[in-house]
Amino acid sequence: MNKSEDRYSKFALVKEMLETPGIVAAFNPGQVGEAAVEIAATGRLLMTGEGSSRIFPAKSAILHSRQAGFDLVLHTEAGRQACEYDLSDWAVFALSTSGQTAEVIRLYSRLKEAGHDRLYSLSAKANSKLEEFANRGFVLSCGKEEAVAATKSVAEQALFYRALVEHAAVAPSLAGKLSALGQQIEQALTTAIDPALVERIAKAGTIYWAGRNDGVAEELTLKTNEITRRKSDFLEGTYAVHGIEEVMDASDVVLWVEPYEESEDKFRKVLCDGVGLDVITISSRETSFPTIRIPDGGDLAEFVQLAAGWNVLVDVGIALGIDLDKPERARKVGNEFTG
Repeated sequence: MNKSEDRYSKFALVKEMLETPGIVAAFNPGQVGEAAVEIAATGRLLMTGEGSSRIFPAKSAILHSRQAGFDLVLHTEAGRQACEYDLSDWAVFALSTSGQTAEVIRLYSRLKEAGHDRLYSLSAKANSKLEEFANRGFVLSCGKEEAVAATKSVAEQALFYRALVEHAAVAPSLAGKLSALGQQIEQALTTAIDPALVERIAKAGTIYWAGRNDGVAEELTLKTNEITRRKSDFLEGTYAVHGIEEVMDASDVVLWVEPYEESEDKFRKVLCDGVGLDVITISSRETSFPTIRIPDGGDLAEFVQLAAGWNVLVDVGIALGIDLDKPERARKVGNEFTG
């Protein structure tokens, strides 16, 4: 995307995406300090929220924690299902950009009534309804989003969780990486996408996203619905070649994020040769498929991958003539608490 071109700059969604590099570079990891100490003492953390406020922030934090070998036990669940769990010996952290999400407010209301005292929240504004139930509340620095599809808030939420789990493990590393990460995100957002690839994706019957269970491809699946109005599905790991090919057809396309090199031949045989569809990769290396190259973000690669996916979807949405800011049915707050 190119902010100097009117076809991009007229959309709040694009403006908010392009604000993300600056938000990342200015992020303050130290703000989580006291909460991290409390959570580390508990030893278990449930990360809850709905939609974009849970998928990428929580799953990318879990991936990083497991790769780093941190001792903190992490789990994520949506608010409604979390109500069915025994959370008496867990710290609970809820993310809601609006601070008004009904499912997490109801969960916190029940936990508060039960005397739970390790409840934390992160919202876009102070003194939100959710924060009323939290023992410690935090506020995003990114400001309000005008577009329905959440973008810059998702990136900051994920950075917050990354800082939190690192500080809980007494292994903070973000501070020295954020400037470079912001530059890599900007590059991923502004890289020109081959128009032929954009046209192919725009014509797809279903846009499938394949990749790790780290929140990236799953979040981009949701963004595909909101931004392009196309049907989409998330195919975790190598799920794309384990049965779903039975209902795919040649009009479909698979966008594969940072593919496993040893799985490329299998994907080609099953999907390209067998189904007749196209596989397009988003990767920090050249692959055997048409590849949208991105910078290698190291242990923060998921943030760069997410930004690259946004870039692709904006181009596809514009190619389809869609108003990126105003879906016909989707709402900014999926289910708002009304008391």
